[in-house]
Amino acid sequence: MTEENEILSFDTTEIMKMIPHRYPFLLVDKITECVPGKYSKGYKNLTINEEFFQGHFPNNPIMPGVLQLEAMAQCSAPILLCLDQFKDKLALFASMDNVRFKNIVRPGDRLDMEIELTKLKGPIGKSHCCGYVDGKLVVEADMTVCMK
Repeated sequence: MTEENEILSFDTTEIMKMIPHRYPFLLVDKITECVPGKYSKGYKNLTINEEFFQGHFPNNPIMPGVLQLEAMAQCSAPILLCLDQFKDKLALFASMDNVRFKNIVRPGDRLDMEIELTKLKGPIGKSHCCGYVDGKLVVEADMTVCMK
């Protein structure tokens, strides 16, 4: 159990204890801040060694937008998974709205993610998610997750 407003952080090993994703689909390296039931911040370091860069696109590597969204969803998971009522549950995508891609994410970039929980009703959580590279907004979306 966590204290109200306690700021938590999680390294890769701790993240893998919370969510089932593994290489090559674990898309968050560290959660730098998480206040359960409120918000989380984290990042994904991107290198040319990422498998998706080999085919998206040869000679012009770009992180696929759908993987940017998946990274933000993974970064958001601890917001609910650290609450007592959702301990040991699985957070599943339910929907995405207002998705906007503002810029390209490439090898060598660090995708910084900020997620704010905007609504929680029973097992359904809604959040506003933003991704940044070098302080510039590159992606944003409103996501809904269902806890199972």
